Amino acid sequence: MSSIIYLTEDGLKRLQNELNQLKSVERPSISAQIAEARDKGDLSENAEYDAAKEAQGLLELKISKMEDMVANARIIDESKLDASKVLILSKVKIKNTLNNAVMSYTLVAENEADMKTGKISINSPIAKALLGKKVGDQVEATVPSGKVKLEIMEIGR
Repeated sequence: MSSIIYLTEDGLKRLQNELNQLKSVERPSISAQIAEARDKGDLSENAEYDAAKEAQGLLELKISKMEDMVANARIIDESKLDASKVLILSKVKIKNTLNNAVMSYTLVAENEADMKTGKISINSPIAKALLGKKVGDQVEATVPSGKVKLEIMEIGR
């Protein structure tokens, strides 16, 4: 049994579009590669055929996992989330108390995380430390470079 995955509407649409791409473009392409390799003769010594079959297996596994994710996805209704606490989809402005660096992050589901746009996974050490906290709270997060003390400056949606 798979676990529930919480996504935004945009995240679910991206997931569905990627799944559709895999099914409608990638799957027929690999089938064509298998057919082409099969036409070349002896399959026992045909590296192209073996590679295409392996690629097909990996693609089918990926499709299966994505179908499972879509089936278990739940859309998050931002309007029902408490804006006074840090929750998924919160935009949080934090200050590192050691060097006074200020950072802003949006906490999102794991598969929507993108550091370039300031979106961090709710499963990351910083997000785990922030979840459930309020403005003014200080937290300590264990990151790869060690422990970091953070102060929550703002919470928004």
